Amino acid sequence: MKNITQFIFFIFILSDSIAGKVSLDDQGWPRDLNFKKGTISIYQPQIERFEKNKIEARAAIAVKISDKSPVFGAMWFTSKAVTDRDERLVIFDDIVVETIKFPEGDEEQVEKLRNAMTKKLDGLDITMSLDRFSASIEHLKDFGDEAETFNNAPPVIYYETSPAVLVFIDGDPILKEVENSDFKYVLNTPYFLVQNPKDKQYYLKGGKWWYSSKEVEKGWEPIEKPPKEVSTLAEEAFQGESTDLDSMTVQMDAPPKIIVSTEPAELIQTDGEAKFEPVNGTDLLFLTNSESDIVMDIKSQQYYILLSGRWYTAKQMDAGTWEYIAPNNLPEDFSKIPEESDIASVRYSVPGTQEAKDALLENSIPQTAEIDRKTATVEVRYDGNPKFKKIEKTSVSYAENSDKTVLLINNKYYAVDDAVWFVSSKATGPWEVCVEVPEEVQEIPPESPVYNVKYVYVYDYTPSVVYVGYTPGYYGSYVYYGTVVYGTGYWYRPWYHHYYYPRPVTWGFGIHYNPWTGWGFSFGVSYGWITFGWHSYHRHWWGPCGYRYGYRHGYYRGYRHGYRHGYRHGYVAGRRAGYVAGYRAGQRQTMPSNVYKNRANGVKRTGTRPATRPANPSARPSTRPANPSVGTRPSTQPKTRNNNVYSDRNGNVYRRDNNGSWQQRSNGQWNSPGARPSQGSNNLNRDYSNRSRGNQRANSYSNRSQKAAPRTAPNRAGGGRRR
Repeated sequence: MKNITQFIFFIFILSDSIAGKVSLDDQGWPRDLNFKKGTISIYQPQIERFEKNKIEARAAIAVKISDKSPVFGAMWFTSKAVTDRDERLVIFDDIVVETIKFPEGDEEQVEKLRNAMTKKLDGLDITMSLDRFSASIEHLKDFGDEAETFNNAPPVIYYETSPAVLVFIDGDPILKEVENSDFKYVLNTPYFLVQNPKDKQYYLKGGKWWYSSKEVEKGWEPIEKPPKEVSTLAEEAFQGESTDLDSMTVQMDAPPKIIVSTEPAELIQTDGEAKFEPVNGTDLLFLTNSESDIVMDIKSQQYYILLSGRWYTAKQMDAGTWEYIAPNNLPEDFSKIPEESDIASVRYSVPGTQEAKDALLENSIPQTAEIDRKTATVEVRYDGNPKFKKIEKTSVSYAENSDKTVLLINNKYYAVDDAVWFVSSKATGPWEVCVEVPEEVQEIPPESPVYNVKYVYVYDYTPSVVYVGYTPGYYGSYVYYGTVVYGTGYWYRPWYHHYYYPRPVTWGFGIHYNPWTGWGFSFGVSYGWITFGWHSYHRHWWGPCGYRYGYRHGYYRGYRHGYRHGYRHGYVAGRRAGYVAGYRAGQRQTMPSNVYKNRANGVKRTGTRPATRPANPSARPSTRPANPSVGTRPSTQPKTRNNNVYSDRNGNVYRRDNNGSWQQRSNGQWNSPGARPSQGSNNLNRDYSNRSRGNQRANSYSNRSQKAAPRTAPNRAGGGRRR
């Protein structure tokens, strides 16, 4: 008890003596608040509640004065979650210590300590890696069977045994004149596809290859070189694109076959005849010479293919008989696929696996931001006069002919731009930042092209700022029967009059899930085929994050050595052999996954903390001083001690030793090994398991990041006419 009394004295007398530089990286737990004659050690928080952007948690703490024995206790606190998905960090912001309990302390002294700690924690950077955080909240999430009415009908599936590329055109080709040229280009595709109106000849460029045809949908043949004017147009369209993308096609012996589809489609291709190998410990085989995820069940002689996170099955790969199968109806052996298998990447789409649970948790954590109500603006354009269409079975209408998502609800207009809601009394504005999203938004069904705005939120506001966030559903990643899928499966017809406004797509681009970078494109479209030289609205195709390299940067060297055997070979080879040079580049140099970073105005804060605090104290409801010096602001310092101390919900403190035994802290010491936590200790074993798994994932990510050498990479946000 004397230790606590002495420590309270140091808190009040030495209130300015905390030292240490701010560190946003999660370097481990516990964290120490250092004083001249003592420390407070905070062990990794155990999350009790996480809703919207609010966290309720408890943490074991240890108070140590000079050479005295530490006094252990527990604290309960609330905070805002400030997330940074690009850096994979969660910042505990605006911390308020609600309760502190020391088994040996009296009520008055503990209350003084609570007040003192609240003052010291306010303004403090306490960060946790996204991996540790997601593992900590697993027990709070019950995803159940999120069975939205998605369209799971299979697209047209082509099968080729030699190199081929699927060129997707969004409906019948729309030809638009190229400025200052006699040529026209196909507007509703992200590929370089132009026509010479004089002889009606079409030209297509992909990688280092050129093709021509008299008909846009068939008859494509490789050519040595196109007319000079076509080459000039291509140079403009691909301006800013990386020339090293062509290096991947150098390894091909001949130009790939061109398949053009004007309806949703996907392509399966193998390097020669299909080759299968057994999956150890199962009755499954997997396709080895393809970048497609295809598994065969020996018992039923059925093939299974994974497309945009969905499973389809058929008796033959080359027949148009693929049928959707719900993931919870997969053969039992799918859940037995070993983690070290070359086909282990599909475990993220098998319900009940730890990988699937991790993907679900990733999908539930929002990216947050703080929006300045005075400076945030939006410019909404319409192709002609505003034209609104009623969404069936709802009281919501949406603008068909706008470059933004604009909703009409109860005679008010709501616009969403880069995950910020705006409101106006007129369809044309003026617009102001919205502080409350109408409940009717949650009525929007997946059949509507504006379905994704259901996943953009307003959490709170002050007179000067609005706290906002969005979950990955905003860019098309949805929870479905225990897994995550990409897109709703519906084919939304684009708008075209004077301008072309595409809608989000699910099919046509070989989209795969990557646990580190999210959804990315397959080899077939990732190496020099897609360009945005003339396509101003590319972000409508794939949501607000736009086109991302996905696997290409994630395991670049693994790909270079193994792409002929499919993206899986490159993925696994990269993981095993340490081909990580492109990993960090893939995180940083593609279009940011944090869409708030796309905004030119109004973002006061998103992700990591700004260098200085806003001078306006009303901007943040907090007692912290405005604009403190970064060098003197307090921070928690990670230590090398074991992160093995926990508290239960009663405030008792436990330690787990290396033998897996629990010891309870009492009378200033740890009791004998082998003691069990008391009844009501609320799953400390579960907390231990979650913490261990989070540590493993965080360390794995940290190791990849530290080994990764930055390399110059293009930003695929656009082509020569990028924004």
